This record gives sequence, structure tokens and C-alpha cells, in this order.
Amino acid sequence: MGYFNHNTGYPKDLLASRAIIKRQNYALIPPDGLVKNVIPGFENCDITILSTPKLGASFVDYLVTMHQDGKNVQGFGSEGIELFVYVLSGDITATADSQSFRLKTGGYLYCPAGVKLYLHNHAESSRLFLYKRHYIPLADYQTRIISNHVDQLESLNYENMDNVSIQDLLPKELGFDMNFHILTFNPGASHGYIETHVQEHGAYLLSGEGMYLLDNEWIPVKKDDYIFMGAYALQACYAVGKLPLSYIYSKDCHRDVAI
Repeated sequence: MGYFNHNTGYPKDLLASRAIIKRQNYALIPPDGLVKNVIPGFENCDITILSTPKLGASFVDYLVTMHQDGKNVQGFGSEGIELFVYVLSGDITATADSQSFRLKTGGYLYCPAGVKLYLHNHAESSRLFLYKRHYIPLADYQTRIISNHVDQLESLNYENMDNVSIQDLLPKELGFDMNFHILTFNPGASHGYIETHVQEHGAYLLSGEGMYLLDNEWIPVKKDDYIFMGAYALQACYAVGKLPLSYIYSKDCHRDVAI
């Protein structure tokens, strides 16, 4: 089962996994089977690397568990790289460009390209969703440090459906070449149509259960699953069960396609 579920040693049944890897297309990565990766600069932290260019993504997603006194004082990030961190659970301080932000569950921070991110955990354990990507500059436009909490964000009906809501975590400004959203489906709700688009997504399921369509395959998903959706991968979902299906996801935007 792996470190994430604190269940190691021999299983009680045959070795099996719900994971599905279709490079350059899509992937489902459940918590069972996650392994630890060593990332220089992170102390007292367990890290799993999720989407990467090796999978077909133009970005890198990480799942970070910060233990007591977990931190990164070396600074995460480099020139030309933009960063985003979202607190799945816990209580941390995130610092960027000498500005410090106390972030608890649902808090987040965006760092413009070249601004390093420093982290320090205050809880017994904090879990983070971490993202990095090469920033694509646009003449006469720029980004800035953004920090907020999801409870402070407006929740809008998604495409005129009153049982599906969306929250935009970053401004819809041309300076930003990506955004993060939280999409929430009440039980029984679904997308209004099957989406086909050039944008990629890296999605972490925050709650609930559902059936997700990925390249015309209906796949069961649930809380703590991670999904990579590549360019033009067909995608849609239904929420099932008793709880809303909610997930945070990244999306590239506001740029033409290079050829």
C-alpha cells in the first residue's frame, strides 16, 4: 500500500493497483503505491513526484507531506519557473520575496517566475499540493505574488449548472499563463458535455467519489486520487456517493500555441 497510507510489509491479498498510466495521454495515480522521492532542500518531508514531462506534462506536480519541523530553507524554484502551493491539510508558513504567509488548510500561494518559495511546517503533519512550470512571458504583461484562502473566493455556477460550482484561485489576467481552479460536483452532478481541448490538467481529488471519463474510458475515482489529463484527452465526470466530488486542478491559458 505504501508510505502514504502508513501500510507497509506484505499485503493480505494479491498485488494489484488502480493506477493507469497512458503516457502523453492521461494517468490515474491513486494513493496506494506512492513512493518517496528525495528532493534537495526539503527536510523532514516525504515527497512524491506526480506529473512530469516524462509522463507527457508541461509541468511538474508534487505531493508533499511535511512532518514536525518540516521545511525548505534552501528555497524551491529557479529562474524562469513559476510556482504554486496549496495546503491540503495542516498549517505552514510560506515565504516568497521576503513576504511570509501563514497558510492553513485551503490556503495557497503563487510565486512568479524566478521567485523562490520557502516553507516551514507548524503542525504535527501538513500535506501540500505543489506545482512548477516554465513561465511563458507576454510583452507588456506580468504576474505578481498571490496568496489567499478558498473560503475567501467567490463560488460560481459552472456553465449555468446550479449543482456544479467553480472557484478561480488566480486572476484571469493576460500576465498569468496558467490558473488553478476548484471544481465541485454535488452527488449526481456531471459535466454538461465531454470536453476536448488543448489545455492540460493536473488534478488532485479533495473529496468524494465519481466516475471520470478519460479518453473514452470510464474510470472510478475518489478522494486523494491524482489525475493527469494531457492535451486533447477526452474528459468528463459524474459524482456518485453521498459527498460532493471536488478537485483542485491546474490549467494552462492565455497563450497561443508555439509551432
